[in-house]
Amino acid sequence: MRHRQSGRKFGRSASHRQALTRNQVTALLRHGRIQTTEAKAKELRRWVERVVTVAKPANVHAHRQAALYVNDREVAQKLFATYVERYKERNGGYTAIYKLGPRHGDGAPMALVVMVD
Repeated sequence: MRHRQSGRKFGRSASHRQALTRNQVTALLRHGRIQTTEAKAKELRRWVERVVTVAKPANVHAHRQAALYVNDREVAQKLFATYVERYKERNGGYTAIYKLGPRHGDGAPMALVVMVD
């Protein structure tokens, strides 16, 4: 039984899952919106919310913690310049997930993850 076990495994190894998470967090912060499967979108929401919240103090420690999940320096600068300023008065709820319907190839339910204004 999976009592109190959080997170989805996606049939991947731990390192592959970690790389997927970091790449999706970086892509969402870079583009402001990405299209992915519903399960990945729901898991991505957990990590993006955490990264933005951790970045809010905007001190050296916050930069180092955000660097654990943001792979690109330009995106990290955008996180601290744009997103921290945009969400400084907001306590969570930085992302929205919109369901798009099934994917044509395999019928997987798709979703659009968007950074809220």
